Amino acid sequence: MSFTALSAPAMDAYVLNLCTRIPSDHPMKHYRSPICCQAISNAREAIFVRAPPPPPSSNPLYSLRKGLPMRSSQCYSLDMKDYSTSCSNKFQLDDVVESQQFDTDILNGIFEVAYEMEKIEKNSPGSNMLKGYLMATLFYEPSTRTRLSFESAMKRLGGEVLTTENAREFSSAAKGETLEDTIRTVEGYSDIIVLRHFESGAARRAASTASIPVINAGDGPGQHPTQALLDVYTIKREIGRLDGISLGLVGDLANGRTVRSLAYLIAKYQKVKIYFVAPDVVKMKDDIKEYLTSMGIEWEESSDLLEVASRCDVIYQTRIQKERFGERIDLYEAARGKYIVDKNVLEVLPKHAVIMHPLPRLDEITVDVDDDSRAAYFRQAKNGLYIRMALLKLLLLGW
Repeated sequence: MSFTALSAPAMDAYVLNLCTRIPSDHPMKHYRSPICCQAISNAREAIFVRAPPPPPSSNPLYSLRKGLPMRSSQCYSLDMKDYSTSCSNKFQLDDVVESQQFDTDILNGIFEVAYEMEKIEKNSPGSNMLKGYLMATLFYEPSTRTRLSFESAMKRLGGEVLTTENAREFSSAAKGETLEDTIRTVEGYSDIIVLRHFESGAARRAASTASIPVINAGDGPGQHPTQALLDVYTIKREIGRLDGISLGLVGDLANGRTVRSLAYLIAKYQKVKIYFVAPDVVKMKDDIKEYLTSMGIEWEESSDLLEVASRCDVIYQTRIQKERFGERIDLYEAARGKYIVDKNVLEVLPKHAVIMHPLPRLDEITVDVDDDSRAAYFRQAKNGLYIRMALLKLLLLGW
């Protein structure tokens, strides 16, 4: 149901009816208390609905999480006084699972908030907008930038962090606990979960299980949507536009969740051309190529990095990921070092163009490139803080 069309009295009646429909012998009968429909007479200011954690099949209030911004742990609200004016043309962000969930309007909205977060970070010691909120970070794979930027984002907005590093080894997963059981447990301790997992699709499973927001911080060779968001934000800030750009994706395109997510996201824009430059063993997979074709995006495969660099607004270099090759070290060695961004690339790269990299890098960008103004990868990493601050704000507070 869309709440924007409801008057305050109609909203009163709807929420009251929903709450009273819970049977008196239901396990959640204690949610039929005044806390569920707090101060109905004052509903023009705010309506609070207690949303208990069980799944939709046993919890008639569960669906309200998808429609109402969260005010405090397990308590959701709709501010009537400003919802109709500020949110009627906005979006409700529930989880961040994959790049395909966004359209250009949503992206523009996120980028507007990210720019506001940038001003908060630069002009003040921080903000208390998320004071009282707890974020749980569950990382089953190693991470530096993603985990620390999420934790920094939460703390800069006044929130607190619960974290476990290397959850694959140092959490109950080592004892055989399922991801679903872990999520059901952790959501009882926190208001939002940031998950990195080694299996594709893990974030979607977590989001379908949890009654609090879940953010995909990378799921195996699948996707890394927050990286794609910060990448597109960086391109916008560096180049000044997103429509009509030429983008060269270089390196491990088969296993790179960052380039897959970026391809999905940049396809939302007009007149984009993508060049794929990769060793044969890690070429971009057909599903991405087919998706781009279906979206009317022109793409081309090339083995000549210098030729591609001369045509591009953005060169997006990636690391050949040794951890994705398993025991086939011979294939890794064959792919590693074939395409390197160095001074030769800088010589042919247009003056307005930029070089990006999701990091960490090994030897695929030489260190003498770092001093060139077109080397944007450390600015790109800093933009991850602003995007993640924006996502936390939108997921926990809405607009």
